Amino acid sequence: MKYSGWPEPGELVVGDVDEIADFGVFVDLDEYEDKRGLCHISEVASGWIKNVRDHVREGQTVVAKVLEIDESSNQIDLSIKDVNEHQRKETIQDWKNAQKADNWMLIALGEDVDDDRYTAVANALLVEYESLYDAFEAAAISGDEALEDVDVDDETVDEIVTAARDNVSVPYVDVTGYVDLESAAPDGVDDVRDALAVAEGNGEIPDGVELDVGYVGSPEYRIKVRAPNYKTAEAQLESAADRARESIEAAGGAGEFHRERREDDE
Repeated sequence: MKYSGWPEPGELVVGDVDEIADFGVFVDLDEYEDKRGLCHISEVASGWIKNVRDHVREGQTVVAKVLEIDESSNQIDLSIKDVNEHQRKETIQDWKNAQKADNWMLIALGEDVDDDRYTAVANALLVEYESLYDAFEAAAISGDEALEDVDVDDETVDEIVTAARDNVSVPYVDVTGYVDLESAAPDGVDDVRDALAVAEGNGEIPDGVELDVGYVGSPEYRIKVRAPNYKTAEAQLESAADRARESIEAAGGAGEFHRERREDDE
């Protein structure tokens, strides 16, 4: 998705060097439709420049600061030298994230989605999130809950969450569930304790996964899982709950898994 308007003075933009002349560099702005800027030779690099090609090359992706805009003459003046290394890296990363999010939108809504629907969904996401990338990352981590305040229909929510969980890599995902464990046997307390130990995996949890089982309030116990991705976290959560339930049932008790607390935490 490209912006149809104009960048603002002072904005950092990403572009590709399209043409190099003795007096400066022409840059096609990747984030704006049909916009091209000029970086004068004096704004390419600090100090005296003998040959512009010693500092940039055609096809190179650069980050530039917008100096001035003259819409009447369709002119955008840029500066490459006014962008420090930290700004350059951060802007490039944001640009790459935006490209990823655009691809995720097409996966979610379909390659043939019309511009009106794409724009409507994007604008709805941007009301709640700073960027489309942030919205998809949140959807990958929290699912439908991340989009409950976004003004889109349920089908669109499902499409976005599915695309996010299939394509977005996040540093880690936290999921939580609850299991009720009850036993009326004389040694029922020991049966519950054994079921909880089984739920924790007896030291056989995969590398990169953290699993914790804690007491909430009899007969309810909380299972927390932290994993590199949603699918792994969900699989480990369900497996832990199944182990606990099967253990308590084998001892003559009863077990039930549920995603929400029966009552609010104290």
